[in-house]
Amino acid sequence: MRVAHRRTTTVRCLTALTLGLLALTGCGGPDDGPDDGQAATATATATASVTSAPPAPSPDGTAPSSGPSATAARWAGTKQFVQIDDARTADGRTYLSVRPAEKKPHPRFEAWVIVPGEGPYTEVSMTEDAQVLLSVPLGDAKHPAAYTQDEFVGRLTARPSSDRALLGFDLSFDGQGRVTRVQSLYTP
Repeated sequence: MRVAHRRTTTVRCLTALTLGLLALTGCGGPDDGPDDGQAATATATATASVTSAPPAPSPDGTAPSSGPSATAARWAGTKQFVQIDDARTADGRTYLSVRPAEKKPHPRFEAWVIVPGEGPYTEVSMTEDAQVLLSVPLGDAKHPAAYTQDEFVGRLTARPSSDRALLGFDLSFDGQGRVTRVQSLYTP
């Protein structure tokens, strides 16, 4: 009886924390630099994402799919901070290979330090009308500017894989787990 009460209390606390974090993540605009509230929210959100349980194995014992359908259920309707290892276009749609990461304010500049995640990358798809906002080093300026999905894929894949590990992105997902917005973070 006591164990069930503790679990219920824990679940309630985690739910309240999650709802609070979701409310905070929607407060900033695209031109906002890092501040203490955003940094704390980003770190807590990224930590929660990294520690989320992987999908259960299929009934036949094989590993679960890591394609868009497996991620759709997990990230639908959320905003995630991620690394993007690769991007491609196929059948008129853009696909991104992502994994959760963390961002921290740079100690000396108005910029971000990216803390790479661990574990496998998962492929997610973008909606046709997904917004892409890029800052230096992928974009041409410190402040985010709009680019097409094709420009984004070209700029990302032109960089060596080792450079991509130092880049971080805020992704917004629709209710079906497709990316509706990509914003790269300014890193010097």
